[in-house]
Amino acid sequence: MIYLDNASTSFHKPDCVFTAVMEAMHQAGNSGRGGSGEAMEASRLIFDTRCRIAEMFEADGPECVAFTSNATEALNTALFGVLHPGDGPVHAIATEMDHNSVLRPLYALEKKGLELTVLPADRKGRISLTDMEAAIRPETKVIVCTHASNLTGNRNDIHAIGEIAKKHDILFIADAAQTAGVFPISMKKDQIDILCFSGHKGLMGPQGTGVICVRPGVKVEPLKVGGSGILTFQKEHPLDMPEALEAGTLNSHGIAGLRAALGWIQETGIDRIRQREQDLMMRFYEQVKKISGVTVYGDFSQKDRSPVVTLNIMGMGSSELSMILGEDYGISTRSGGHCAPLMHQALGTEKTGAVRFSFSCFNTEEEVDEAARAVKEIAEEE
Repeated sequence: MIYLDNASTSFHKPDCVFTAVMEAMHQAGNSGRGGSGEAMEASRLIFDTRCRIAEMFEADGPECVAFTSNATEALNTALFGVLHPGDGPVHAIATEMDHNSVLRPLYALEKKGLELTVLPADRKGRISLTDMEAAIRPETKVIVCTHASNLTGNRNDIHAIGEIAKKHDILFIADAAQTAGVFPISMKKDQIDILCFSGHKGLMGPQGTGVICVRPGVKVEPLKVGGSGILTFQKEHPLDMPEALEAGTLNSHGIAGLRAALGWIQETGIDRIRQREQDLMMRFYEQVKKISGVTVYGDFSQKDRSPVVTLNIMGMGSSELSMILGEDYGISTRSGGHCAPLMHQALGTEKTGAVRFSFSCFNTEEEVDEAARAVKEIAEEE
C-alpha cells in the first residue's frame, strides 16, 4: 500500500508513538483523580505534554494548553466560547478556505443572531487580506481562518492576519489542523489569541487527540462541564485554565503518544520535515501537471505550502478515480468534498469533488513516482 492521505490522518508514525501508547496503557491511571502512582503517572505525562506544546507553539505557558478530542472540538470550543450573539450585535469574519469545523459552528451561531462575513476565494483558492481588513466593522469580534487549506494546500499568512486583528483589537482564532508540526507557529509573534489543532495529522500523534491554546486574558466559555478532579463541591465548573476547558477523563494514552511524537519532531527538526514533504509534493506536482486531461487545483507559485496536491481527470468523477487508485494500484487518497464546501465552489468542483494526494516525510520518491505513473495511465485510458 502507498498511503497518500496524510491530510486526513498520518498513518506512518514514529515507532516511539506506538511504544508510548502501550506503556501508558500499562502504567497510566486517571489524571487528577486521586494520589495513586498510576494517577500521578498520568498527571506527569499530561503536564509534560502541555509544556512541550507550549514551547513548540510559543504559548505563554502550560496552563494555556487544554486537550480536546480533535481539532473540531477545539474549534467548536473556541467559537461557541467567545461568540455570544444574544448579548448584542456580534460580527465574525471567516473565509471560503475554511473547513466545516469552522463553518458549521458559525452557521449555527448565525441562526442565533451572529453577523457573519465569509471572504471569497479566487479560482486558485486564495483570499485577499485587503478584503479581510475591509470587512471589519465596529461590532467585529473575531477573525477565524485556516492556516492552510486542506483541499488546495494554499497557506494563509497568519502573521499578517494576526497583525490585522491586533490593530483592530479583534480576537484571532487560527485553525492549524493542517500545519501543526509542519510549519513553525508562534502564538506570541503571530498575535494568535486562540490556536486550535489536531494531534493526529502533522504532529503524528494518535487519533482522539486535539489541542486548544488560549492566550491569557481571553475568556472562553467551556463547551462542556463536569468532572475536573478539582473543586468538587463547587456548583460551577472551574474557571481557571486548563481545567476550565477540560471536563471528564482526558485521553492520557493518546496524549502519551502525542508527547512521544512531539519529542520525535523536535529531534528530527520541523524545518527538515517540512522540506522533505514539500520536495515530495513538488516532485508529484511536476509530473502530473503535464498529463493531458488532468487539472490540478491551488496556487503552486506559493512554494512554502502545505504538502497537498489535489486534482481531477477530465470526464471522471473523483470517487471513481480514488477507487481505481486504491483497488488497482494500492494507492490511498481522499476523494469527494473534503469537508470544504465553499472551497470546492470557489474552484468549480462542487459537482465532481476532487482527489487529494497528501504527503508525509515517511513517503518515498518511489511511491511518489508510482502515484504519478498511475494518474498518467488512468488519464490515458479515459
